[in-house]
Amino acid sequence: MFVMKCGGSTLAALPNSFFEDMKRLQDEQIIPVIVHGGGPAISDTLSKLGIETEFVNGLRKTNEAVLDVVEMVLSGQINKEIVRKIQLAGAKAIGISGVDGHLIQAEPVANADEVGLVGDVTHVNAELLQGIIKLGYMPVIAPVGLGADGGQRYNINADTAAGAVASHLGVERMIVVTDVPGIMKTINGEKKVLPLVTVQEINEMITSGDIYGGMIPKVRAAIQCIQGKVSEVVIVNGAEPEVLSRVIKGAEIGTRIVR
Repeated sequence: MFVMKCGGSTLAALPNSFFEDMKRLQDEQIIPVIVHGGGPAISDTLSKLGIETEFVNGLRKTNEAVLDVVEMVLSGQINKEIVRKIQLAGAKAIGISGVDGHLIQAEPVANADEVGLVGDVTHVNAELLQGIIKLGYMPVIAPVGLGADGGQRYNINADTAAGAVASHLGVERMIVVTDVPGIMKTINGEKKVLPLVTVQEINEMITSGDIYGGMIPKVRAAIQCIQGKVSEVVIVNGAEPEVLSRVIKGAEIGTRIVR
């Protein structure tokens, strides 16, 4: 198995061939565990409902009203849309959220006084995921978690959740599917994809301005996934043909980020 993280808006735009590739992997007994986000859809629904939302250092300020919308959009709309697309390709998937079966246990983030009900993952029920995989299904996970008492819900950043899921499953490599071919750098006036970078090099490239704009949150997100047993993250463009199969089989594609 492997863990794959993807934004909700990215997944919605992926071609059918991406999901057919997942089906081929499943047929070869290589089962992806998918953790998805859904920021743009959450923001869209909040604005339709007239609920104000703001971000503090990339984390959505979350109160109970915002959390209701987060859960509705992530666990409902986006999660089921992904499951439908996987099933249309002939593969088998089960959509769950971190609430189901106490899958993701969380505690308030360090700056909870600023961001509210945002959680850091303290435990992942890996046995539940292994059980789903043994049945031959791909787990599709919406990153909402529960406190230790099971009463309080938490909004969890999808990248943080994906890294924790991968680490608790003992997976060493994680694939982050985006709409870019990898981390780009201008070399001799030409933009090229960097095949391999370290976390330190990424931080230096952000400081120097080589990584800028919308790419900064993408690479920071990938770095967040490198935790616990996860030693490398591969950033790829989901629109590339058979991209997952190629990464799994060791092809040089996208950017590998290593510790």
